[in-house]
Amino acid sequence: MENSEKKADENLIALKKKDENNIRKNVVISIVFSTMLFIGFIVCAICDIATSGKLTWSMIPMSSIIFAWIVSFPVMILGKKGFLGGLIAISIFTIPYLYILSDLINVKAVFSIGAIMSLISIVYLWILFGIVNRLKMRKLFALGIIFLSLIPFMILVNIALSKFISEPIIDVWDILSIFIMLIVAFAFFVCDYAKNKGLVK
Repeated sequence: MENSEKKADENLIALKKKDENNIRKNVVISIVFSTMLFIGFIVCAICDIATSGKLTWSMIPMSSIIFAWIVSFPVMILGKKGFLGGLIAISIFTIPYLYILSDLINVKAVFSIGAIMSLISIVYLWILFGIVNRLKMRKLFALGIIFLSLIPFMILVNIALSKFISEPIIDVWDILSIFIMLIVAFAFFVCDYAKNKGLVK
């Protein structure tokens, strides 16, 4: 009894040390990543001021750098646990970012088209997050569902784009893509079934 309790305590200590090491590693990665983005931000500003006398074109990469940092930082600092934070950041900041970008480059289509595509993509990302979170113990089955869900997502994107650029909703390449996704999804379902039945390890 004492040995089992001692072993359990040792396992807990080992897990705590592993978590602490992961946190330290994530902090280092986050600092390096943030520093690199900050250097890029400063270089863009300096080059723009040196050539133009003020901030002009540099506003585009600078705003993109800020957006990239906001979205990716939760994942950098928390690892897998930060995916939810990153997804929330994408959901909140993508539309404002597209609005700012369209204003900076003076192309309104960036916002009008990009906002619709972003909303569709964000909804799809939340669906993927829900699928993966719900099926943690059945990763192969989850992958099959994800590939199947790509089909309606692709069709929905094509429908939205067809309103702006007068393209057909489905062409030959789309049909080929759907066929490939069905095959891949079926393969994952078969592998999941075989694994659950003990046919494969």
